[in-house]
Amino acid sequence: MGGSGGGTQLLVGDMFANSARAARDRPAAALGDRTITYGELDRRANQVAHALRARGIGHGDRVVVWSATSLDTLPVFVAVAKLGAVFAPIGAMLNADEAADMLVTARPALLAADGDRIDDATRIATAAGIDAVCTAGLGDDDDSPVTEPALRETDPHVLFFTSGSTGRPKGVVLSHRANMLRSYPGALGVTRGPTVCPFPLFHMAGWTIGLQAWHSRELVVFTSSDPVDICDALERHRAYRLHCIPGIWRRILEHLDTPAGRRRDLSSLRLTESATSATPIDLLLAIKAAIPSGEVRVFYGSTEAGTVTTLDPVDVARKPGSVGVPGPLAEIRLSEEGEILCRGPMLFDGYFENPEATAAALVDGWYHTGDLVDVDDEGYVSVVGRARDVIRTGGESVTPPEVELALADHPALADVAVVGLPDEQWGEVVCAVVVLAPGADAPTVDDLRAHVGDRLARFKHPRRVAVVDEIPRTAATKQVQRRLLVEQLGP
Repeated sequence: MGGSGGGTQLLVGDMFANSARAARDRPAAALGDRTITYGELDRRANQVAHALRARGIGHGDRVVVWSATSLDTLPVFVAVAKLGAVFAPIGAMLNADEAADMLVTARPALLAADGDRIDDATRIATAAGIDAVCTAGLGDDDDSPVTEPALRETDPHVLFFTSGSTGRPKGVVLSHRANMLRSYPGALGVTRGPTVCPFPLFHMAGWTIGLQAWHSRELVVFTSSDPVDICDALERHRAYRLHCIPGIWRRILEHLDTPAGRRRDLSSLRLTESATSATPIDLLLAIKAAIPSGEVRVFYGSTEAGTVTTLDPVDVARKPGSVGVPGPLAEIRLSEEGEILCRGPMLFDGYFENPEATAAALVDGWYHTGDLVDVDDEGYVSVVGRARDVIRTGGESVTPPEVELALADHPALADVAVVGLPDEQWGEVVCAVVVLAPGADAPTVDDLRAHVGDRLARFKHPRRVAVVDEIPRTAATKQVQRRLLVEQLGP
């Protein structure tokens, strides 16, 4: 791929320009009734790039985008890449004060917002001493190609904010090269048809899934996370691929079990994928049973690392609970404590203007994921918990996700989280925090201990149980906010 900076450079803007030349009239993206072709997307991106350059936006400048998922955001994403600027999306559900805090962190040269947020965006941008623009209609009449001669593939391309369970979000910096390699079809399986993407476009997964489809010059269809919307899009576009987190898959399966859902025709699906640290085998088998045309795959990774491991369809039933083996561009090893470390060309460059956090996460080129894993004799990885979430009880270590997985299929539970609570005798005890299924009676500690039975060592069994209305989770990744949960339970 040719580069704006000369030589062979992996540049995101070049990919869209090349696709526009080769597949000008092919649809690139759809949302609801709107569609944009590759030719139109590249032309609009050039117009937006000229408009941004006229406002002084150039190589290395950050552009924060505050918007719901919209096709109007796509030309901004491509335009920023062409200019060598940095695209920094923030959550559409943030209020004005939260968005203003993000501007303090990102220090952008410009704030772009959709029509629903432009008034608040203008106010907080003015307070920050920068301009605000509306993504809809942004651009000028000049659609000539835009290049940045100084741009290199190692330059920053995006700045994603993590949703960490505690503390201020950190800005994950990804280069053009890392983003191109993360999304290259050969790394994750070639896409040969439309992809439906239910991830929001402030989330790394939304853009990675989109880029994977765009690499193959295929269509990506953006939807909400509502199962009816997802299935409507699958049917309408005869989609080839669907990638969801487990919680969304469960909603889809519930919908498919309704009278309306049973009439769905999802036979076009060939790839049905889940991405998480632990996807229960019962869920994976249920996906396969509901959508037999699809090959079930599991991915494990993060915003910082990209894809670390993959579990191929042939291994799903053979390796229950596993997240597979290292991907083709990832190298892994374990620390003495069992934490998985990885390195490779897909890694992030560091946390934006946070050298302390970067130094803690990236040591001698190895990214410390914070995940504790087991590796079997065939090299298959299973994530058993988070290093900082380990419960120390009676001198033994317990990883909460391992206990949660064993409790998840209890018929009285709609949701479950496991935390450690202080205890004078044991140091900490394992507490199962449960949300009851409709009409179910609260289980006792003995009920839960009997349920996990021999699947877990006795020191991992719950010693307390608490019933709550809802498990607190992070908005983007649905991770359990364990520290908040412990605080809510009190002494």
